[in-house]
Amino acid sequence: GAPAMLMALLFGIALNFLSDETKCASGIAFSARTILRFGVALLGTRISFEMAADLGWPVVTLVVASVFATIGFGMAVSRLFGYRARFAFLSAGSVAICGASAAMAISAILPKDDRSEERLVFTVVGVTLLSTIAMIVYPILADLMGLESTFAGVFIGATIHDVAQVVGAGFSMSEETGEVATVVKLIRVAMLAPVILVASLIIRRYVSTADVSERPAIVPSFVLAFVILVAVNSFGLIPQPVIATSTELSRWALLTAIAAVGLKTSLKDVIDVGPAAIALLVVETAFIGGFTVAGLYWIGF
Repeated sequence: GAPAMLMALLFGIALNFLSDETKCASGIAFSARTILRFGVALLGTRISFEMAADLGWPVVTLVVASVFATIGFGMAVSRLFGYRARFAFLSAGSVAICGASAAMAISAILPKDDRSEERLVFTVVGVTLLSTIAMIVYPILADLMGLESTFAGVFIGATIHDVAQVVGAGFSMSEETGEVATVVKLIRVAMLAPVILVASLIIRRYVSTADVSERPAIVPSFVLAFVILVAVNSFGLIPQPVIATSTELSRWALLTAIAAVGLKTSLKDVIDVGPAAIALLVVETAFIGGFTVAGLYWIGF
């Protein structure tokens, strides 16, 4: 019953010694980069414009605003916790969008340094654990606040980090809550493309070539593939069996990629990230929760 992403990561870390084997190095690198991007691109087959229309534009606007507000908040407060822009964007983006999947996609376009891998691993572990706690606690909170099914679905879908935990929390309350929560969550997943596009443009503009081994593309290929798949699916051109197969392929690709990231990381490096990073993730999680509840009451949901 444990989150699959977390288990894959921990198995990878346990086998970290394999990264020193030259026979394994190229396969680990291929999995951590190419298979990761393939998995993120395939997420596009799960999303369509019709989902947004069914929810209503006030709710969609709130969900989109919560994503950008959380990223902005994380970037603003990160220095209080002793972190600069890279970890701030990585942690806030993973909290705001879709947990571990977003963390891996964002990490793929960030300038690399000697602590890139450990920051990514820590973020994946942190958001996965927080998401699992939220899966248990948030339905209880929704009940205590007296939220009706649709309201509770929007709250859960807009605040829990990982898709699997959103589904678990939503359907533990009711069928309607689960369906609404899943749609809201997939709208957050769709925000991955514009966020990465904007970040890529900023990195190209403000980061000097001396600071990075390679400048990110204006539109990373996996983001372009993601957008194309969303558009094609929105016109109903992807058959349901293909969507089901793509969803499963995406899940396995992301599991493989996060296991590979774990293989490249030692547990000591992750522990060295420190308690301030945990505090930052918790604060960002609390922010998106509070922002969403306040927004829902403001629009009179």
